Amino acid sequence: MSERPLPPTHSHAVTGAVPATGLSDHATLGLLAIFGSTFFQLLGYFMLMPLLLLRLKGDGVSTALAGVFVATGWLGVFLMTPFASAITQRLGRRPSLWLAAGVPALVIAGFLFSQSLLVWFACILIEGMAAGLRWVLAEAVVAEFSPPLRRGRNVGIFETMVGTTFVLGPMLLVWVGPQSDTALWMAWGLTVLGLLWSLLIPRLPPAADAHSARVGLSGVWHALRAHPLIMAVGFVGGFFESGLTSILPLYGLALGLSASSAALLVSASGLGSALMMLPAGMLADRMAAHPRQRYGDASAARLQLMRVCAFITLLATGLIPWVAAHPWLAAPVAFLWGGAGGCLYTLAMIDIGSRENGITLVNSTAVLVLSYTLGGVLAPALGAAALQWAPVLGFPVLLLAVAAPGWWWLRRAASTQPR
Repeated sequence: MSERPLPPTHSHAVTGAVPATGLSDHATLGLLAIFGSTFFQLLGYFMLMPLLLLRLKGDGVSTALAGVFVATGWLGVFLMTPFASAITQRLGRRPSLWLAAGVPALVIAGFLFSQSLLVWFACILIEGMAAGLRWVLAEAVVAEFSPPLRRGRNVGIFETMVGTTFVLGPMLLVWVGPQSDTALWMAWGLTVLGLLWSLLIPRLPPAADAHSARVGLSGVWHALRAHPLIMAVGFVGGFFESGLTSILPLYGLALGLSASSAALLVSASGLGSALMMLPAGMLADRMAAHPRQRYGDASAARLQLMRVCAFITLLATGLIPWVAAHPWLAAPVAFLWGGAGGCLYTLAMIDIGSRENGITLVNSTAVLVLSYTLGGVLAPALGAAALQWAPVLGFPVLLLAVAAPGWWWLRRAASTQPR
């Protein structure tokens, strides 16, 4: 199954020859379709996950096994992400996006019509693999569809939209009621709606490097060796935005906050992420377009912003000793962690989308997603252990051990020329 080339009049939609400040109708439709399909699919996903956990606990499944169930979904992401480029090379970008949208619509049937725990584990693994493919491809195509002087804005809007699904999905579940059979059907309906939006994605021209680019593990390794800084930035972003957010309630309880106040720290982190990513992307566009190149070329401007964001994570982490004496500081610190971490990921995605396209861009996006996910997984595991065994010293030392090297590496890094 392969994609047919588009007529020459449309070939600029994805190949990078888009106007500097404008979009063709073809590219606009593509962006709209990817935004819409991703929004509804993630809305269903973040409604589904807490619902399944509550159903498992209601059936008497242990907390440890429920945790393994969640981890199985992340395992699916890890298993698929390195091979996203190989699938894209074989099927083409549009069919691969259809696959990533269609598989979850089928998988949810396993949760609807089976009560077998083994079936549920198999379904969540496949769901995670589809999510990994969607994650990599959607990020890459949004960056490649966007004209150079609007790439930061478009990527920022996309990342902000993704962040809202983290909040809206659980809110929908609460509104419908987690004990209601309607909730699972609604999650399935949202997923199907995402599939229907995916069908609106227009034909994309074959990637210029479709037959020459390395794919699979070899392609990811090549991308990592070519741009190791991307993995560092992705790891720090995932650690502070995604990973720490999941254990902020534990941190709040360790500070002596009430359960409700501790839970609100998650909202503070999410709010920082939602409010800062779009301005960071737009600022990257403005700095790159400065008529006197005051901030250097586009790559240098993005690097400066990443340095600022890394310094913010370091600065916020340095406030931890004062948070113990002044617990009200915990919310502003969480806000800065979530915002700066999300901006690091957004700026890294803008950066690789500015210098690469096609399968090579998919490989670099896979590196970013893998490193972000690694940071998101290690932060709660190591952070929870530090909070349990050495809350006064171990927890801040752990965070400084991530924030300080990230800032130092970015400070020493040289910018790369954008395409």
